[in-house]
Amino acid sequence: MDRADAGQNPSPAGVSGGFWVPVALAGVILMTTLGIRQTVGLFVHPIVAETSMGIASVSMALAIGQLMWGVFQPFYGAWADKKGPFPALATGAALLACGQICTIWGTSFLPLTVAQGLLSPAGAAAGSFPLLIGIVAARLPADKRSLSGGLINAGGSLGQFAFAPVVQSLISLFHYSAGLLFLAFASLASILPAWLLCRPRKAAAPAVPSRHDPGSGLRQRLRLALRTPSYLFLHAGFFTCGFHVAFLTTHLPGEVSLCGHTASVSATSLSIIGLCNIAGSVFAGIAGKYWPMKYILAALYAFRALLIAVFLLCPKNELTFYLFAVGTGLTWLATVPPTAGIVGKLFGTRYLATLFGLTLLSHQIGGFLGAWFGGLALQHSGNLLWVWHLDIALALFAAAINLPIREEREAEC
Repeated sequence: MDRADAGQNPSPAGVSGGFWVPVALAGVILMTTLGIRQTVGLFVHPIVAETSMGIASVSMALAIGQLMWGVFQPFYGAWADKKGPFPALATGAALLACGQICTIWGTSFLPLTVAQGLLSPAGAAAGSFPLLIGIVAARLPADKRSLSGGLINAGGSLGQFAFAPVVQSLISLFHYSAGLLFLAFASLASILPAWLLCRPRKAAAPAVPSRHDPGSGLRQRLRLALRTPSYLFLHAGFFTCGFHVAFLTTHLPGEVSLCGHTASVSATSLSIIGLCNIAGSVFAGIAGKYWPMKYILAALYAFRALLIAVFLLCPKNELTFYLFAVGTGLTWLATVPPTAGIVGKLFGTRYLATLFGLTLLSHQIGGFLGAWFGGLALQHSGNLLWVWHLDIALALFAAAINLPIREEREAEC
């Protein structure tokens, strides 16, 4: 890691001078925030059943949350890059807990939008990929960053696997408010690993601008990034990833219900996705050490398109949903390590949290459309067929747009 990347970040020694401790702590935080975010679909139908809102209104509130989660990412990244990550992580945990509690009283569109469209995403954005991967990547040599990103991402997947059945059980046995209170408590509990991850260490060497670097400040890096075609191609591909993930997170339980299956099939499918994404994320992280990351991304997106096409042709029994969940899980968030890795290759790790946060904004613009379009389709068509077809087209587009990416640091050309 060059000194230009060091900035205010700690030295590669990291927490306790090792690789596994910071990776594990970051994984626990991401496990909590993603476990909360990616079980939100389990609350959709209980909220619709107990309030005067229709599916389109609830979907719109959640779609706004998808968008705002992306909007807050670069702001938290910039805050952490300048002031340190712990205040951002602690504030996020508190806001995320408030969002879950306020959802209990979200019986109409406006309060639900405040809870799940503003507070919850504002909190979850702090303990997300850009900030956590940025913290750990800045402490590691370049050859370990891809693997660390995959392992942190796997921790997030474990949250989805663990949280979905617990939340569904609480909803079934008690009330959906019990599930929300559990998620609020889990969010506050994440403050402890955040403090351990961000404990003061020996000061790093001061940043020295690289002789190739047009400017070492955040503003200069942003200008450079927005003039870099490969960075913009990465945004376009990640936009389609957000559409896919948010569409399934929000509306896979609805698809299961449309096919006549119980809510337990939804919870099991979401758990399988989370479990299999552990393997997919670790594989993507390891593969990034040996193959160009743009080819890994292209392959992941192309596989998604094929998987959805096969799913649409198959009978919609329980086994089909579980097999679809396996395939979906292998690609679910496996796109994150190579995407973060390419950003790090192009611009270094000094402002990785901010620059990767901007790609997450593109991801969540796609997420907003995925969640919203699914609700519109159910409201007006009674099924999700045209959104499935759109998802296939976008996945093919993403596979193609990643191929022209140049992974060498264009800033030094």
